[in-house]
This record gives sequence, C-alpha cells and structure tokens, in this order.
Amino acid sequence: MTEDQTNTRFEGTKLVVETGTETEEFEVEFLVAVLLFSIASSDGEISPIEIEKMLQLVADHFELRSSESIEILNSAVESLAANPDLTVILKDLASNLTSSQKEDVAVMMFKVIAADSREDAKETDALAAAAEKIGISPDLLEAARQRFSAER
Repeated sequence: MTEDQTNTRFEGTKLVVETGTETEEFEVEFLVAVLLFSIASSDGEISPIEIEKMLQLVADHFELRSSESIEILNSAVESLAANPDLTVILKDLASNLTSSQKEDVAVMMFKVIAADSREDAKETDALAAAAEKIGISPDLLEAARQRFSAER
C-alpha cells in the first residue's frame, strides 16, 4: 500500500486495494492474521506458543485446515515485513465487521497475548492501539476482555 493508493473496496469477503498500477486482494482471514501477528510481535519476540495459538485461532475461527492457517500466517508475516504499516487496510477491514465480529477479533487478540503466560505491556499497548485502529470501542474491548476471562 503505497502513497498513490486510489481505491479500496470489498468484493464478497475480499478487500481489494487498487493503486495506480496494481491491484491486491486480501481475505479477511489474512487481515486478522496480520493483526494477531503484529500484536504478538510487539514485545520484540514471538514465542512458539504464541505462534501455535495464532494458528489455532485462525484455523478455528475461520474453519480452516491447519495447512491453510499456516499459509495465511506465513503470508501475513511476509506482508508485514514488506509493508509494516497496514493501518489503512485494517481500517477498511473494520468497516465491514459487525460489533460481534469485532468482539471476536478482540477476544482472539487477548488469547494471543495470554498464550505465553506473560502479559507484556508492549503487547497490551499494541492491542489497545489495534483495537482503536479497527474501531473497537472501549466498551466493546472491555466486553471482549470479560468474555476472554470467562472462557479461560
């Protein structure tokens, strides 16, 4: 996503980003994986258990085979390496999510943070910033935190 970005739109479940010369398509699953990965890596490291949790969450939530979940997470990692600022895409993702779906995403973010049994302040701050970027209100974030705690 370069500065000459001209158009974003949804076609079914795909977010289509058109620039002057290129068109890229992003599945919602991919965008959620990007979000989870960016939060998990915000403390400077990703533990094997965090990776396992992200794979499980993406596979379970989107009803994917583990190989598909691995492919999506690998693609997310590569995209973040190439373009660490996916804010515009994440905001566009949010515009297509219901409150219930946003709460589901927030619960997944809490699960990734808790996966290694260490709640790092950087990860918590990254979660709050990501939630704000995708339009998760403080009330909805608190509801997700309570749901996460109840599901533990």
